[in-house]
Amino acid sequence: MEKSIWKPGTMLYPLPAVMVSCGDKKENYNIITIGWTGTICSEPPMLYISVRPSRHSHDIIKRTGEFVVNLTTKKLAFAADLCGVKSGRSINKFEKLRLTPVPGTQVSAPLIKESPMNIECRVKNIISLGSHDMFIADVLCVHADKKYIDKKGAFNFAAIDPICFCHGKYYVVGKELGHFGFSVRKKK
Repeated sequence: MEKSIWKPGTMLYPLPAVMVSCGDKKENYNIITIGWTGTICSEPPMLYISVRPSRHSHDIIKRTGEFVVNLTTKKLAFAADLCGVKSGRSINKFEKLRLTPVPGTQVSAPLIKESPMNIECRVKNIISLGSHDMFIADVLCVHADKKYIDKKGAFNFAAIDPICFCHGKYYVVGKELGHFGFSVRKKK
């Protein structure tokens, strides 16, 4: 097999495309779409987002030390894209996109009502890495839309049509291939 060798780059794809809401009062609420995000610890639950210092949300998150990660869906794809390319310095994204800010229970930042899952976070550490600063955060609370919770109490991620970001494009996450541990499960 012959492979091309490329210079170092960000080719770890796909990534979740999430809308991060921030601000501590309605006048400064904002939404930024983030692709550089992920889980970094299970106990205690922690995640990170990486934001360019030039972005409007960067200063809001740095000042307040709080944000909410809102999962995106096929229905929210247009909003997710707009929140990633337009600055909150010049428009109110909640108003422009007719999204509903809902008060958080643990943080001042609003949840996005239209998102099926919202994760309230408090910044624990900020690491300057170069083009982006990484906000490492504790997960304080998770809000899950009850219509996607099954009888066993599990969240049905497939039903929300989650989207991901892959090298400049958005995709709907597809068909389930198996579950954790399916490769070693004993046959009945």
